[in-house]
Amino acid sequence: MDLVEIPRNPIPTGAISGVCKGADGIDLRFARWSATTPRRKGTVCVFGGRGEFIEKYFETTSDLRRRGFAVACLDWRGQGGSARLLKNPQKGHVEDFADFDRDLARFMNEVVLPDCPPPFYALAHSMGANILLRAARMKDCWFDRMVLMAPMLGLTELPLPLPAVAGLAEMLTFVGLGDVFVPGGNGVAWESRPFEDNLLSTDTTRYTRNQAILQAAPDLGVGSPTIGWLRAAIASMGLINDYGYPASVHVPVLMLTAGSDRIVCNRAIQDLAAQLKAGSQIVLHGARHEILQERDELREQALAAIETFLPGRQDL
Repeated sequence: MDLVEIPRNPIPTGAISGVCKGADGIDLRFARWSATTPRRKGTVCVFGGRGEFIEKYFETTSDLRRRGFAVACLDWRGQGGSARLLKNPQKGHVEDFADFDRDLARFMNEVVLPDCPPPFYALAHSMGANILLRAARMKDCWFDRMVLMAPMLGLTELPLPLPAVAGLAEMLTFVGLGDVFVPGGNGVAWESRPFEDNLLSTDTTRYTRNQAILQAAPDLGVGSPTIGWLRAAIASMGLINDYGYPASVHVPVLMLTAGSDRIVCNRAIQDLAAQLKAGSQIVLHGARHEILQERDELREQALAAIETFLPGRQDL
């Protein structure tokens, strides 16, 4: 699927987009850009959260390019312009986060390493941040540093205690209901809901811009997760929160926490940040879950923290 633009969200100039193949042959959409300044600092690889798509990060791409970074983006399997996994394309599904691990490796080895300038940095949101934390313990991890925004390490407002939710998801998946929407779920993307009811951003302009993208290209959207996705997500969060996991992370990590987040658990982020050998946390008070879709004053705080943490290689 080609990149989609609307008047309020033009494609940044010089885009190169295409498809790489996941380990199982599934199509994964990517896009990349060169820096727009003479001083080039390396490449920031941008990874969205569940249900997101490359077009939501056009503004951030331009911000990073003006700061001297090349940018490479990936749509995770099952969402955005990448191939969907179920007959109903509006179901947010995956069977195991290990599939995302393999997709990340393909993207890095086939798109980023051959065609993007080092050093490499990761900028990931929510589910994407969870996946990047899984990669952060690799012996030969591709990234010199990672910025993780509202990382999905725990979920809030669950109807039951987490062990009970995990047990139910496991049982329902075992009896063949893994591809069913979670209770109360449907095919409506979060960005399609009224601004007044949203948990993603306090910024009307950016929120309605993202709605307009989905109105122009409904195929980019994805609705609620499936029970199978929930089972896989709980397993991955459990892996990262397990005792001893933080000691296995060798990549320096900066976590940006949304102070008013009602989707992921901020206490879990705080706990992990305190245990990492080279990790820190900044809380953006007043921000909702999607920090880079927030109002200007919050975005500028986030971008300043990102630029400070990712020094890059100063080429003259």
